[in-house]
Amino acid sequence: MNENSMSSKPKDNWASGDKYEPYVGRWSRLVAREFLKWLSVPAGSQWLDVGCGTGALSQTILQFAEPAKITGIDRSEGFIAFAREHTPDNRVQFEVGDAQSLTAGSGIFDVAVSGLVLNFIPQPDRAVAEMARVVRTGGLVAAYLWDYADRMQMIRHFFDAAIALDPNVEELDEGRRFPICRPDGLSQLFGSAGLRNVEVRPIEVPTVFRNFDDYWNPFLGGQGPAPSYAMSLSEDRRAALREQIRTGLPFAPDGSIPLVARAWAARGIH
Repeated sequence: MNENSMSSKPKDNWASGDKYEPYVGRWSRLVAREFLKWLSVPAGSQWLDVGCGTGALSQTILQFAEPAKITGIDRSEGFIAFAREHTPDNRVQFEVGDAQSLTAGSGIFDVAVSGLVLNFIPQPDRAVAEMARVVRTGGLVAAYLWDYADRMQMIRHFFDAAIALDPNVEELDEGRRFPICRPDGLSQLFGSAGLRNVEVRPIEVPTVFRNFDDYWNPFLGGQGPAPSYAMSLSEDRRAALREQIRTGLPFAPDGSIPLVARAWAARGIH
């Protein structure tokens, strides 16, 4: 596929909640449960969810953490509309906003969290600094990001196959693009924001796909780097990528595909 290398870099697309949910939203919810257990935030706390997307983390907070209030912000109007529609709870409000320049006053929240988004923010250090600013003294700042370079296997299989067909795709590989999605990168990011007692840990969840279509079809939704790349291809090249991925996946006897997804999570005290 080298002779047909991509002539321009596909733009990451984040617009449709309906298409994002079957891609990684469903797996983010599993990580969110373990993330909240680790944080162990007291009931009745005021939460900020930065880059709330379709509302996966906020909904999990509502389900397991007994919050007094959650404010979720995201730059995608489409994701905010989806989150509002699918979260009928008066304890949460969703707003379109910029993680790098939060409108909230200083010291407003007990805890500020972010799920799977800091690596997509142009200046993640500013976002974490803003999260720290709006949290009270002694409050908690925490986030989790996929381990793209290694154990986020559904995306790792995709890019390994894509690079095998076209080495130029390596520049799109999230494992290469996002060095903060590693323990040392996350630790440094949180430390640079002046947070204390910074801890980083892995969270690993099973991602079992019913069959190959359950794995492949979400990549056709065009939400995020890998799906955006898949949909930038011609039909013939996309079909070649599909078959390259299929040959590398570990199928169980019943046709399911048992993979795992690892996220790196970090927390620190303001």
